[in-house]
Amino acid sequence: MTLWTDSLGAETRFRDAAGWRTRSIEAGEGDAVILMGGLTGHAEGFLRNVVPLSERGLRVHAIDVLGHGLTARPTDVTYHAPVFTRHLIGFLDAIGAERAHLVGQSLGGWIALHTALTHPDRVGRLVSVTGAGLLLSDPGRAAESERVHAQVKAVTTKAASAPTRQSVRERLEWLMLDPASVTDELVECRYRYYTLPGTEEALAKLVAEQPSEANRAYMLGEDDLARIDHETLVLWSDHNPTTPAEVGRRASEILPNGTFDMITGAGHWPMFEQPAQFNRIVGDFLAKDAR
Repeated sequence: MTLWTDSLGAETRFRDAAGWRTRSIEAGEGDAVILMGGLTGHAEGFLRNVVPLSERGLRVHAIDVLGHGLTARPTDVTYHAPVFTRHLIGFLDAIGAERAHLVGQSLGGWIALHTALTHPDRVGRLVSVTGAGLLLSDPGRAAESERVHAQVKAVTTKAASAPTRQSVRERLEWLMLDPASVTDELVECRYRYYTLPGTEEALAKLVAEQPSEANRAYMLGEDDLARIDHETLVLWSDHNPTTPAEVGRRASEILPNGTFDMITGAGHWPMFEQPAQFNRIVGDFLAKDAR
């Protein structure tokens, strides 16, 4: 299978979302579902999910988050949670969706939860996949957490600031449990995005501003999670290289309508590494009342 064959049955469209040109890979009819990826990622990470999820009676949109992929990459914004939410709400307006189910991986999970907290009437169900933005780390693991985040920043900065096919491959291999999951095609796709005109400055801002102390104010602690009463699936993987599974499990216990599930045999990209498991679990959760 290739990215091309995975995309068969889907279409790519561009829309104005809050003033920013936004790419969406989409398929199906029914309730709107928005798929959002992680920091410096792109919609191709969800190509193995768009059509299968759409077959559950859903209108699925895998979008390039603001500053990523083929979506606008402005350099006059601060890449903190509120600007991503503003962009997402603009996309919902653009597709005429009063509400949408949100599925976010890593940074996308943070965006989904922040949007549910600040615009609860625009959100249906939530899925946070190896999600970022959770202020629940065990103080006893602080040193390990800092080590992991330093490693993430180093491999991401190397790939984004002076991209080569090798540095891009190393970043992708860090995401995956099995390096063989990183195909030459996927490396080339991401390398092409990273080397588009105007991308370098936007990526530098993203990498610098996401882990900043100012953005930490938008991370979700216990009080924030307790206010999100949407049905929420916290979905982890058994080999996630960033936040440990117990943080996700704890988040699911704090969320008033939270549940937890685990995908096996995957790293940080379970939707790509184990699509059959992902599509079954997420499809069952979102399609309860699909029409």
